Amino acid sequence: MSDLELPYAYGNPPLTAVLRSTPEDFQVEEILGYDADGEGEHALLWVEKRGANTDWVAKELAKFAGIPPLNVGYAGLKDRHAVTRQTFSVQLAGKPDPDWSAFPAEGAKVLAVTRHKRKLKRGALRGNRFVLVLRQVEGDRAVAEEVLKQIAQRGVPNYFGEQRFGREGGNVAQARAMFAGRRVDRDKRHFLLSAARSHIFNAVLAARIERDAWDSPMEGEIWSLAGSRSWFGPEPFDATLSQRLATGDIHPSGPLWGRDETPAKGEVAALEHAIAAENADLADGLVAAKMDQERRALRMIPKDLKWRWLDDASLELSFELPAGAYATTVVRELARTG
Repeated sequence: MSDLELPYAYGNPPLTAVLRSTPEDFQVEEILGYDADGEGEHALLWVEKRGANTDWVAKELAKFAGIPPLNVGYAGLKDRHAVTRQTFSVQLAGKPDPDWSAFPAEGAKVLAVTRHKRKLKRGALRGNRFVLVLRQVEGDRAVAEEVLKQIAQRGVPNYFGEQRFGREGGNVAQARAMFAGRRVDRDKRHFLLSAARSHIFNAVLAARIERDAWDSPMEGEIWSLAGSRSWFGPEPFDATLSQRLATGDIHPSGPLWGRDETPAKGEVAALEHAIAAENADLADGLVAAKMDQERRALRMIPKDLKWRWLDDASLELSFELPAGAYATTVVRELARTG
């Protein structure tokens, strides 16, 4: 199911627009969620990059510092066609800091440096702040304002974005081929396993949107705790759970498919098994790859969502998202973008 086929929470988007007309129109700032130690053998670098790939910047930092690429860490991949600011760790092991102001990589510069005791690990971040500008905006501005108010209050379906699926969604087809016996290298295998899980999750979420149950419970619900990877349930839906759902403390969840049984029961389990059966090659492949059953929130509420019209055809959006969420899933409810 392509991004264009996935159902919307608030009906068809009221706007059309251009996103990423320049890298400056898509700005991302990483939030680690903790402070540097101030000492240790790892240089912690706050780096701004424009039109550059995160992994390429990491390799260039290693080359500049004269260390193996494995000694450079970062918490997450950031969009290439954007201006992004994120942290890298560089293990110097007793070596003095090079002159980071002279870092020569085109499109990347070191803004600040401190020290840390540990290497940055993938996924070790709280979230990201975004400032996006939609250009050449056309459509019903009054309806757009109402959709934005709905998004601020109710959130959006927490779809995996198109970045997860590769060019023209090809990663899912490659995952099917891999599960059918095609050999792939180790790094590629990781991306294809992620694409397979994401495809099943998006299909479950799409089915729940069709039932108007993406931000409300079904029988047998598993609840995801906001801001963490923890989950609990199923348990009877009572006033306490209703209040926690209303305040965004918990969200209904969907499966990241793998071995063992889904923890959901009743209606939720039946739906998830039906979607897995429709994608049996992916589901069986994930089980054979020994991926564990995990959960992901079906709903995502942007924090501090603000918007302003820069002119009649330019709309600026700013918001914060938790780790693993996609800014494009917020934008797609508002505008079809090119």
